[in-house]
Amino acid sequence: MIDLDDYYMSLAIKEAQKASDKEEVPVGSVIVLDGQIIGRAHNQVEMLKDATAHAEMISLTQAESYMKDWRLDGCTLYVTKEPCFMCAGALVQTRITRLVFGVRDVKAGGAGSALNLVQEPKLNHWVDVTAGVKEDECKAILQSFFKRLRSMD
Repeated sequence: MIDLDDYYMSLAIKEAQKASDKEEVPVGSVIVLDGQIIGRAHNQVEMLKDATAHAEMISLTQAESYMKDWRLDGCTLYVTKEPCFMCAGALVQTRITRLVFGVRDVKAGGAGSALNLVQEPKLNHWVDVTAGVKEDECKAILQSFFKRLRSMD
């Protein structure tokens, strides 16, 4: 399982690089079902002028379209940064089975860092979480982006 996690996270990192190249916060995601990629996206908040255009939200919409259903049972979401509260809530709502992420977001992470919405006992669905996959690479792309952004000020 670890080799597959690394492979799919590498694809998410490529998506994050696309975001960075477009001056978006570099977060990328990939959704997999039975070894097939059914959703792939990067942040597009600035381009679309839409606060909900996070990589996770876009790839969830793609996966739902593929499945012809809003339920994503059996799917795994790979994302370079821990999902925010909005995205974590969407993971619960879509019934996604597994979340794999690279780097934690201690200030706004909704999958165990700031809050743990994806495993909240009061909710009707829990998401299996694997954290820290390719963490150093995921962290490096974020740090590089924000360092470049600060140097422009």
